[in-house]
Amino acid sequence: MNIVWEAGARRSAAYDGEKCVGFAEIEDEDGRRVITHTEVDPAYGGQGIARRLIEEVIAAARRDGAKIVPLCSYAAKMMQGKAAYADVLAD
Repeated sequence: MNIVWEAGARRSAAYDGEKCVGFAEIEDEDGRRVITHTEVDPAYGGQGIARRLIEEVIAAARRDGAKIVPLCSYAAKMMQGKAAYADVLAD
């Protein structure tokens, strides 16, 4: 499984070979990256792909000095209240 940041598409994406099997989409709002939706093909469920997609969004935000708003319910549950993500969470 290859997880990549696709800046032009405003998402992180998971690929099994050439097939995209999941993604986490963002929108830019006032200089913040809002995670709006995370989706993984049900055939690939239970493999931690959604977590890896969010981690890739976080890594890209850290590289770019951006802050994140985890609007997507999965991202919010994963990130909010966790010290490991405090540096990238928008106030």
